[in-house]
Amino acid sequence: MEDERLVSPRKTAEDENGINAPVNLRPTSLSDFVGQKQVCENLKIFIEAAKQRGEALDHVLLFGPPGLGKTTLASIVAKELGVGFRATSAPMISKSGDLAAILTNLEPNDVLFIDEIHRLNPAIEEVLYSAMEDFQLDLIIGEGPSARSVRIDLQPFTLVGATTRSGMLSTPLRERFGIPLRLDFYSPEELEKIVSRGASLLGMPLSKEGAMEIAKRSRGTPRVAGRLLRRVRDFGAVSGAGEVDNKIADNALKRLDVDNYGLDAFDRRYLNCILQNYGGGPVGADTLAAALSEERDTIEEVIEPFLLKLGFLQRTPRGRVISDLGCQYLGVPSLRKNVKQFDLLDLAGD
Repeated sequence: MEDERLVSPRKTAEDENGINAPVNLRPTSLSDFVGQKQVCENLKIFIEAAKQRGEALDHVLLFGPPGLGKTTLASIVAKELGVGFRATSAPMISKSGDLAAILTNLEPNDVLFIDEIHRLNPAIEEVLYSAMEDFQLDLIIGEGPSARSVRIDLQPFTLVGATTRSGMLSTPLRERFGIPLRLDFYSPEELEKIVSRGASLLGMPLSKEGAMEIAKRSRGTPRVAGRLLRRVRDFGAVSGAGEVDNKIADNALKRLDVDNYGLDAFDRRYLNCILQNYGGGPVGADTLAAALSEERDTIEEVIEPFLLKLGFLQRTPRGRVISDLGCQYLGVPSLRKNVKQFDLLDLAGD
């Protein structure tokens, strides 16, 4: 279900193919990168200092919600440093030999990017510690009585780790990253610039108002903005309009079932399930997962974060509750009982 959602911040097949498409919407330098101002300014200083000293950049940890540009920033770091870039994902590194093969093939000061680093095998983490600190690999070769320890010297390198769940990183691994950087959701104004830039790269005539219409519904995520832009381009091309304005964009997004808040049918189904089936809450995550035929992880990691950001949902010790803002969105009166504590005391006295 999640893979089919147009507003999903997770990487889809279309996003993967988009990297190798004739027109790549990803920025290639820090000057082209829109948003995350403090992160980019700090990175620029660290990169310049490393270049002046002729050393490898300290290890970088990028964390934050999916779709905000962690992979893009990692490739930009390598390009700004003028070094090679190798990318892999933690689940793909199944044994220490895989990690050794990657690390021994790195050139001096190269950048190694590991996505979803919180899913790294604990045994491989132990091997990675010495590689990050001393640029050496300690491996056990062979089995039984013939097993022996081997130390391999590595070229200095920069590890860039990306994770959407920094809390799942072990403390020893987290502390070995000298530059931890958090990426936050983008403002509509920043997304409008991203959409306008993408439209110009695609050769799509798009008005400023049309770009803002797409930006407002992109859930604060550039990945979603790029996906919506491609779909609106299709509607604009078929309609025969010279320039895509806010009316064409609004009509296209309504037909795609994306409302003014960036919520889709599944978000509304989730909120209506709590409202209609459980009186607005509180209701537990496991109950909701069963009612919606979804995994609990999907509920907690994909659906709820944006609803919590909008203030439509509250997480309480007893379960999920629709807030006053959520009730306004659904067009129902507030579910909160406004009982004053002094009234309760009066009732007790009677």
